[in-house]
Amino acid sequence: MKIIKRPRRLRSNSLIRELIKETRLQVEDLVYPLFVVEGENIKKEISSLPGNYHFSIDKLIEEIDELEKLGIKYIMLFGIPNKKDEIGSQAYSKDGIVQKAIRSIKQRHKDIYIITDICLCQYTDHGHCGILEETGYVNNDETLEYLSKIAVSHAEAGADMVAPSDMMDGRIGHMRRKLDEDGYVNLPIMSYSIKYSSSFYGPFRDAAHSAPSFGDRKTYQMDPANPSEALREVQLDIEEGADIVMVKPALAYLDIIRKVKDKYDVPMAAYNVSGEYAMLKMAIKNDLLSEEAIYESLLSIKRAGADIIITYFAKEIAQKLKERY
Repeated sequence: MKIIKRPRRLRSNSLIRELIKETRLQVEDLVYPLFVVEGENIKKEISSLPGNYHFSIDKLIEEIDELEKLGIKYIMLFGIPNKKDEIGSQAYSKDGIVQKAIRSIKQRHKDIYIITDICLCQYTDHGHCGILEETGYVNNDETLEYLSKIAVSHAEAGADMVAPSDMMDGRIGHMRRKLDEDGYVNLPIMSYSIKYSSSFYGPFRDAAHSAPSFGDRKTYQMDPANPSEALREVQLDIEEGADIVMVKPALAYLDIIRKVKDKYDVPMAAYNVSGEYAMLKMAIKNDLLSEEAIYESLLSIKRAGADIIITYFAKEIAQKLKERY
């Protein structure tokens, strides 16, 4: 008698399915992005990112109280200043919005792990990620000095990790040297090693008030057509001292996540970006998808090889995991 192979034996009920599950999504995998603004008593929903808010520091602390109850321990801070100038001076000011937020969080929540975005775009009056030449081209090497100043100022305020997102050449090595020289040898760098020039960033630029006032960012962010270049970028960042590398966006670049994971034995993050979030939210709101699509999409990022997922869905997923387990 011919024996029929029956994989369905291991799908027959929820207990056996859970027992043989190959990929698990955990709340410890998630980093929650938060937007902090100047002022008091501000919790204003971001229209392009429903369920996400601009927080003043006092309201941010209340939000983190909620995150701790859900088991979320990792946050990524983005600051929106009241004043902007051509060199983004508020980004590295001792009294900058992120620096003040870090100090306030650490006074009350010592176990919350704070990762800070290092860039100039939301702090410059032109919206680009670096210092401009007269031609409008971003001067790479001059920008490195400013990025390192931001990183050191965040370290002084008490940040646990810095995450440069600018895509300037050589910024990881420059930042590592400056941090080490200032005594922050144990502060890790999560590099946005692969940041594509993507159309999926629209809602974030609205949230962070960081859209460029002219042109685009294609001279420093990567061409979406290039996977081999992505691997070269990761190699350079590892050689310069990056502790964690990142792929951004995530869902449209699952193949890149897999390529990086297969080639490099380093911790890897993926950023489930604002456009990916907004599309799913809109589809669910219009009854085109169920809420299970959120979990499935994040599971795909984990399955592709990401160790860390930065996502605006962190609170929703944490709640679902709490209910499930």
